[in-house]
Amino acid sequence: MALAGGVRISGPPAPVGGRVQGLRVIYDGYRAVARCALPTFAAVGGAAVGAGLNLALAADVRIAGPRARFDARFLRLGIHPGGGMTWMLQRAVGPQRAAAMTLFSEILDADTAVDAGLAHRVVDGDHDALLAAALDFAAGAAEAPRDLLITTKRTMRHTANLDAHTDAVDAEIVPQVASLESPEFAARLAAKKAEITRSS
Repeated sequence: MALAGGVRISGPPAPVGGRVQGLRVIYDGYRAVARCALPTFAAVGGAAVGAGLNLALAADVRIAGPRARFDARFLRLGIHPGGGMTWMLQRAVGPQRAAAMTLFSEILDADTAVDAGLAHRVVDGDHDALLAAALDFAAGAAEAPRDLLITTKRTMRHTANLDAHTDAVDAEIVPQVASLESPEFAARLAAKKAEITRSS
């Protein structure tokens, strides 16, 4: 028996209920990445096809190597898209580009993915260069206070669904005041003042 993205492609057919449950288990993995309280990113160095595209879509940010390819492919295999791909892809690239990729089998290379908003940027070089650049990119989040990072990501998810600027200000103001009163802010402010004093 062989599996592709958790779907049986050879051997006797599985009962529909068993397939549904098996796929839900696999898709729970994508959802765990998508629901992660901490920032997530995907470094895509080759073909992100079908289920691999789903995993990349679940991340907050995607960084592509020069050989990256983003390929929905489900329909070409005769399989209905799954794992929330139709929802994630439309949110990432808009309905028209998502339709082109899903219904018309358009494959995006690294540069086109950046232009479409599917990838944040392209890193030139080999696989090691991509991983190094991705880890360097992640350092910005790693240096922030953990609780503040989690709160900010939660706020961004909330404000993404708001219609008014005023509502976003209201959503941000309480956690912002809490951060201004935090020991982490006091320590970082003191360190910055000391650095300015030393350099003057």
